[in-house]
Amino acid sequence: MRLSAELKAFEGRLGHAFRKPELLMRAVTHASIGSATRPDNQRLEFLGDRVLGLVMAEALLSADTDAREGQLAPRFNALVRKEACASVAREIGLGDVLKLGRSEMLTGGRRKEALLGDAMEAVIAAVYLDTGFDGAKLVVLRLWGDRIAGVETDARDPKTALQEWAQARGMPPPSYIEAARSGPDHQPMFTVAVHLESGETAEAQAGSKRIAEQQAARALLTRLENEHD
Repeated sequence: MRLSAELKAFEGRLGHAFRKPELLMRAVTHASIGSATRPDNQRLEFLGDRVLGLVMAEALLSADTDAREGQLAPRFNALVRKEACASVAREIGLGDVLKLGRSEMLTGGRRKEALLGDAMEAVIAAVYLDTGFDGAKLVVLRLWGDRIAGVETDARDPKTALQEWAQARGMPPPSYIEAARSGPDHQPMFTVAVHLESGETAEAQAGSKRIAEQQAARALLTRLENEHD
């Protein structure tokens, strides 16, 4: 199997040339277009999540030999969560090479947080199957890069941090409102707005209300902290 010029360019951004290009083809094939003759990436997602988890667990233990489990767990969660995977996926243009069905194309599938995060996990699994754990580890550590060193800040739960920010200024807790919902029932997209009593607000969109709330809280908190630096 020969890869298209688009996928060859993606290999360059990923930092791995596949010996078995069919693995990459499967990793970028979403369930909305998969078939018996064109397997999708769902099983790879499952494997990639575990590979990523092991890489990050090793990296965190090596980076801080004195950290307790209670300190490591939130750092680990921050590095392996869907938002982190989707952020890396955007940086390497993974959305541009995804193979999607018409319904996903029409609903902006290339930009969906959950879809990008799942696809990134599938790509990690494809690299692992193509070259083994050590090769996959090198790719993951390079792609995650500074996120690992800066994970202490990112590990804060954004909703808790925003609530603490508001309470420290005598305000009641933030309120979260579902502003919109789109997409099919089996794969909805939620737009959530967070509001403070003082009038500050932010919105975010994700495949679950929980993630959308966290992203909205993080966006507002980041803006508030920058304004008050």
